Amino acid sequence: MFNPETPPELVVTRWLNADKPVTLAGLKGKVVVLVAFQMLCPGCVSEGLPQARKIRQRFSPDQVAVIGLHSVFEHHEVMTEKALEVFQHEYKWPFPIGIDKPDGKGPPKTFATYQMQGTPSLLIFDRAGRLRRHYFGHPDDIRLAAEIMALTIEDVAGSREQAAAIEHKLAAALVTADHHHHDHDHHHHDHDHHHHHEHGDACGCGHDHSHDHGHHHGHDHQHGHHHHDHGHGHAPRKG
Repeated sequence: MFNPETPPELVVTRWLNADKPVTLAGLKGKVVVLVAFQMLCPGCVSEGLPQARKIRQRFSPDQVAVIGLHSVFEHHEVMTEKALEVFQHEYKWPFPIGIDKPDGKGPPKTFATYQMQGTPSLLIFDRAGRLRRHYFGHPDDIRLAAEIMALTIEDVAGSREQAAAIEHKLAAALVTADHHHHDHDHHHHDHDHHHHHEHGDACGCGHDHSHDHGHHHGHDHQHGHHHHDHGHGHAPRKG
């Protein structure tokens, strides 16, 4: 388990669409939006990546950095580095894309370290480099934009009290949509930990992606670190 106050660095074998390797440390001072995806995940191609494109287009790159992370946990024989190059060429995603380092035995390194449940997953880091949001699936566009905007308002060296005050104002302003719960069977990688997730609208791919992993994030939430499952995407299968 990691501390969202000091999240681990990304473990990447190669970057596409970037002149030099991208690091979380090098992006401090900006709000960072990371989308973890697989090129053959329908929810990633139809929702996760287009949403990341919109964020890149709507927010100044001086304030908000968007990065992609290709985290392959299935169909390794076809989702190769060469295939990713073609995928990037065809779709022209306007942000750097890192290749998550394969583990050889299970999910790739960064995916596993951040205890992601599947793809697409969205991580948002504040200007100080702290992990503030962790979504599995496709979060609502308006909510997500409001959360990103709230983080841009915070100072790099802002106090915990400032962050908490902005989070409280944001929570008061946003209305949470009705949640839908599903009971379909699905497969997932057993991480031996438990997350409590909120469920949003389904992506139409026919799967329920709610998870009970048997472990709770024991983090201090004064900085507003939230972890939500929106019921979209692909989850790793048990080994």
